[in-house]
Amino acid sequence: MHHTALVITGPTATGKTKLAVHLARQFNGEIISADSRQVYRGMDIGTGKDLSEYGDGANRIPCHLLDVVEPQEDFHLKRFLELALAAMDGIRSRGRLPVIAGGTPLYVNALLHGYSLPGGEPNQQLREELQGLSREELIKRLQAIASPELLQRTDLTQDKRIIRAIEIASSPQADSIITKPLDNPLVIAPYFPRKTVRQRIEIRLDERLQEGLVQEVQSLRDHGLSWEKLDWFGLEYRYVAKYLKQELTFDQMRTELLAKIRHFCKSQDIWFRKMEREGIVIHWIPEGNPSEAASLVARWLAHEPLPDPSIRLADISYSGK
Repeated sequence: MHHTALVITGPTATGKTKLAVHLARQFNGEIISADSRQVYRGMDIGTGKDLSEYGDGANRIPCHLLDVVEPQEDFHLKRFLELALAAMDGIRSRGRLPVIAGGTPLYVNALLHGYSLPGGEPNQQLREELQGLSREELIKRLQAIASPELLQRTDLTQDKRIIRAIEIASSPQADSIITKPLDNPLVIAPYFPRKTVRQRIEIRLDERLQEGLVQEVQSLRDHGLSWEKLDWFGLEYRYVAKYLKQELTFDQMRTELLAKIRHFCKSQDIWFRKMEREGIVIHWIPEGNPSEAASLVARWLAHEPLPDPSIRLADISYSGK
């Protein structure tokens, strides 16, 4: 059986890049980033590219789909699939293993399941029209025109996903990219208890602020990126922009941003549970243990039977936070 790809995914701040690089180095792999914001140039700190993780010089692990478009350009799922599939073909032609790494579940899910994407290219005029609407208004507008299938697959916790769904539903013609499901992928994700992830998110946010996150957002602004576009990028870019506009103090910005990233992590959790329910087998590795992950990859590459996952998010219930 052909091994199409190793997939390293999971919530934010769980060490996906580090684990992916470790496994790519051990198993002759090249990495494909599956992150909706790491495609943009000049957005390194806020998107967590962790470029130092890949190594230096001849020892550097190749990584595809980083820094492929300018922040002023549009990038969407259709283009991701085209680039990711082309990168996978190239990696395999070199006799190497594609290692898909990223925490944008929409992208990972589309690669794993295969995808038919109607709606064509982004409609900038429609986006500008929708920009000022509240999430409730956006959802109402989507519900009025969308098919049940489109509604079901839309992440209603993110404005930009709702806007894209409205674009698709409003499109006069279906311009589809149809991809097949990956054949025999291995999906691995670092697992930490939710309390630990919350702590890791806080530590990482403070590290990014110390590394120059505010200066990165200011530089994007200095290079002509609008406040509206910074807001569209969400999370770090939205709240640092509020600080730069003096709408929030530094401490207010940090507090609100921390809460939003933690909330975003919960929405990722919901996606991964949904993927499990829909038949995607995710091997959650406690603390992303590299030797345990490597053992699993070695068995998979040798076509040996794999154990059932010892952890399933769908089996874990949380009370309160």
